[in-house]
Amino acid sequence: MTKQVPRRIANILINALKGGVVPRAGLEYITVGRTQEISAILHDIEMIEEGGASFRFIVGKYGSGKSFLLQTMRNYATAKGFVVVDADLSPERRFAGTKGQGLATYKELIKNLSTKSKLDGGALPLILEKWISGIQTTIKMETRAEGGEFDALVEKQIYAVAGSLEGMVNGFEFARAVVLYWKAYREDDTALKSNVLRWFRGEYPTRKEAKEDLGINFIVTDETWYDFLKVFAVFLVGAGYKGMLVVIDELVNIFKIPNSITRANNYEKILTMYNDVLQGKAQHIGFLMGGTPQCIEDKYKGVFSYEALRSRLAEGHFATEDVRDFSAPVIRLQMLTQEEMYVLVEKLLSIHTQLYSYTSSLTQEDLVYFLTVEYNRVGASTHITPREIIRDFIELINILHQTPQKSVAEILGSNSFEMAKGGLPEEEIHEEFQEFEI
Repeated sequence: MTKQVPRRIANILINALKGGVVPRAGLEYITVGRTQEISAILHDIEMIEEGGASFRFIVGKYGSGKSFLLQTMRNYATAKGFVVVDADLSPERRFAGTKGQGLATYKELIKNLSTKSKLDGGALPLILEKWISGIQTTIKMETRAEGGEFDALVEKQIYAVAGSLEGMVNGFEFARAVVLYWKAYREDDTALKSNVLRWFRGEYPTRKEAKEDLGINFIVTDETWYDFLKVFAVFLVGAGYKGMLVVIDELVNIFKIPNSITRANNYEKILTMYNDVLQGKAQHIGFLMGGTPQCIEDKYKGVFSYEALRSRLAEGHFATEDVRDFSAPVIRLQMLTQEEMYVLVEKLLSIHTQLYSYTSSLTQEDLVYFLTVEYNRVGASTHITPREIIRDFIELINILHQTPQKSVAEILGSNSFEMAKGGLPEEEIHEEFQEFEI
């Protein structure tokens, strides 16, 4: 029996999974398998907290649970006190481009900037205010200073954090913006606050406008956004967070770029990030990038078409599908086993009954029957994915709940086993599933 799930979360889970998308909340109630993958990435997160950096590709077929794992790690990281930024790549959002696509990715990342207390993004103002407020509270507790003396002590702390950034590329300008935000906070200057936030978000179109509004002769651009992200990570640690996790999905959109030079420019940007991590040039930052096997391995258009990346990321001679190296930069997701899928559909059934307040009449045999039908479909051995099975199962339990006079066999079709070709006979499937504890 799945532990009690709040109805709001249960509703999010069932509706999102039925629609074939990954829910942002409640993943801990339905996480099954992936123990080694999660453990490997959690180790990365520990290294980031200690001042290191990490870079991983999460590779899996459509519907294999790639986005689910990325979202799960996003939730883990925010719960541990990290700031997470995430974005899906698209034709408009890439790592580099001639029409501002790199900057567009940066803007999306900062828009989706999330913390434990603000999981849906847009957390930048909250982070800055909380940081300044925290400094003020600490100084109040440690000293009896008031008025101008109090402001001077707060400002000293602000400058200490800002000063730690100045040795980094673009760190001086970032530090000036931080100090400007403190000035706007102290004087309750809403317009200045807004302008500083615009600057942090990469929304100033020209340096001239930024200079006029803020006195800063610099803006985030296609060329500078990655360096700026690294400064952000160090600042966030100074502001009391553990580090920054950058989650980027849909790498397939780089693979789809028709122009080979543009593709190469994007892969070069990935190489820069990867090299920075391995050479210790990045601190307190981690990258998780999700893609399909084709967009990684295709030797003509994939990541491996860029020789400098292929030579760094290709597996050695000893890893196989059964024996994998989870410390490698590429984590390849295997499909969930039939046993793991059984546990998952059992969890989903429990959540569904809690959401709609009813007692299900589905038995262990019914769940086995459903999975047997799914796994015996023509082509299932190579093409069926957890996403499809989950969607089918939620549809099944919806129909059963809405029309309780129907049986599972009636809905699935009495001849469903005969129609399914190439799978295990029903008796063998039953034997395989008998080890489950219900």
